[in-house]
Amino acid sequence: MAVSESVRGDTSESAGTGAAHEGILRRQSARESAARTYARALPIVPVRARGLTIEGADGSRYLDCLSGAGTLALGHNHPVVLEAIRKVLDSGAPLHVLDLATPVKDAFITELFRTLPPGLADNARVQFCGPAGTDAVEAAFKLVRAATGRTGILAFSGAYHGMTAGALEASGGAYDVRVARLPYPQDYRCPFGVGGQDGAELAARWTESVLDDPKSGVRHPAGMILEPVQGEGGVIPAPDEWMRRMRQITADRAIPLIADEVQTGVGRTGSFWAVEHSGVTPDVMVLSKAIGGSLPLAVIVYRDDLDAWQPGAHAGTFRGNQLAMAAGMATLAYVRENRLAERAADLGTRMLDQLRGLAAEFDCIGDVRGRGLMIGVEVVEPEAEPLRERERERERERERERERLAGLAGEGGVLADPDWRGGVSDLAVPGDSAGPGRPRGAGAEVGGPVGPGSARPAGGRPTSVTPADRAAGAAVAAMQSSQDHHPRPAAPELAVAIQRECLRRGLIVELGGRHSSVVRLLPPLTISDEQATAVLDRLADAVAAVSRNHPGHDRLRRPQPGQQRRADRAQSTNRADRAGRGDHADRADEAG
Repeated sequence: MAVSESVRGDTSESAGTGAAHEGILRRQSARESAARTYARALPIVPVRARGLTIEGADGSRYLDCLSGAGTLALGHNHPVVLEAIRKVLDSGAPLHVLDLATPVKDAFITELFRTLPPGLADNARVQFCGPAGTDAVEAAFKLVRAATGRTGILAFSGAYHGMTAGALEASGGAYDVRVARLPYPQDYRCPFGVGGQDGAELAARWTESVLDDPKSGVRHPAGMILEPVQGEGGVIPAPDEWMRRMRQITADRAIPLIADEVQTGVGRTGSFWAVEHSGVTPDVMVLSKAIGGSLPLAVIVYRDDLDAWQPGAHAGTFRGNQLAMAAGMATLAYVRENRLAERAADLGTRMLDQLRGLAAEFDCIGDVRGRGLMIGVEVVEPEAEPLRERERERERERERERERLAGLAGEGGVLADPDWRGGVSDLAVPGDSAGPGRPRGAGAEVGGPVGPGSARPAGGRPTSVTPADRAAGAAVAAMQSSQDHHPRPAAPELAVAIQRECLRRGLIVELGGRHSSVVRLLPPLTISDEQATAVLDRLADAVAAVSRNHPGHDRLRRPQPGQQRRADRAQSTNRADRAGRGDHADRADEAG
């Protein structure tokens, strides 16, 4: 069984606590549902926690980068959260009031509206839902259907919106659904094989085509739901320009835009709400997790002109959780007043930079991505030599095809600088040499004459670009754009091994992504620089350990001339130093 090696002792007391720990785990396995998830990968029994640190029943201590799947914006048992809860308990206030008005509820709504994106707070309504984010998703669907009189929903591949029926229909793994699925842009595994701005543009055009084509099979929908960063889908941030395009597309067609900020909200991505990175104001926001300050709470916030519900159209017994509202108000205020979103942006950037250095060292890390303190490391199969040889042969075939397509421009010139957005941007003509910073054929215009001073083909007539040339240019562009987009297969087994080695070193991480091959880091926003270093060190040691123990370990590490091997450093590290690192992290939590 995986345990933290850094802080356990060998005393009789620790042996007794270890036995209790094992007994609790055995009883959980015997009595709880087979649907349990985290408990399978993380066989620990938490008994105390503060900030980033969890202590198990066996005395082990861990740095928690799961944070209740993003629920704990301030970490475990933050003093301001505990004080807010105690204040309600000591006041004698009712703990359960359905949807009645209370001072605690009023204070929570006031603080929540203070944080909302510009353009929404001034004309917003809030609906308290059941205690989980999935219920808020259901409420959002019911709201837009009531407001528009339509039924269909647009959602995106790779999405995760919850576990109830309607939320599952909008999630990426659904099959028999009433939801139209659209491509979500991403770089590493771009559905169009190009990535970057071109991939995002293609995804946006696909969306427009589906909505505007009367034969697409998609009726005018009641709403579109998206995540500004797909979390469970593999930590994939949506490009800001694509977000703005989705806002424009939906606004032009009177389709309410629903932003699922259940996991991205309350400073997690480096802005208080993730939609603020792109300047987008959605029509509906789905909020949960961190807004309850570690306790169950879920709401939707929406434009008041969508408020077409009849009384009782959406309800829930526990929508008046006073302790959660108090804890949530304290959390929202603390994040806002202490500028923790800005802190997450800065620290997240530095952590991503360090992780990209790790990716350069180990071939089993295919991609590092994220926003703020929502970070993903995709684990892939190491590239075997036969795969490299096949890729070289494919590149030779692509080069031959480029040469063949280039001839389609005619004997007077060859295609150059293909423009992915519109065909061929320039026509390179013999004798047209480029000056400093100027590409060959820079004087040519698409479909127009060659500029003054450029060479002309025999006969003195300007060279023009035909439709066939445009098609050839588009083909060249697609080939060039996709040349470097050959992601290797996901490696879920390696990811599980890394997660296990992290746990052995006292680090709790989650796995996500399409194939459960993305190691996810969701530390609390209060994490210190020293703690962030400890997290990255333990993750790096875990990757190195998997690299050493994997049958193809020689392929997991990229050669780094002149660089001391991380595995050697890991082997030479004194375990007492690790324990001291964990203790120092504990003291930092207590001081915070």
